[in-house]
Amino acid sequence: MTSFADLMNQDRRLVILRLLAEANSEANESLLQIALERFGHRVSRDQARGDLAWLKEQGLVEVDEIAGLMIARLTQRGFECANGIVTVPGVRRPTPRA
Repeated sequence: MTSFADLMNQDRRLVILRLLAEANSEANESLLQIALERFGHRVSRDQARGDLAWLKEQGLVEVDEIAGLMIARLTQRGFECANGIVTVPGVRRPTPRA
């Protein structure tokens, strides 16, 4: 059985991918942290950075660091995961949108 913390992690990662898809595939960690709160995920900057690092390890985003700020870019695989075309363990599968 999946713990509530695991469900939160999976949902937060999906939200990040969807936010990047909305933002023309690119956003910085600060904007993502602010936007995550809109979707019920109040996280620290360290948590946002940790999620970006995890998503990068899975090949879902590319990350550059400029002046100490992480900039994330959605990969094709990340786009497909955000839209439910591929399934990645650790990322919640999206529900159909109305």
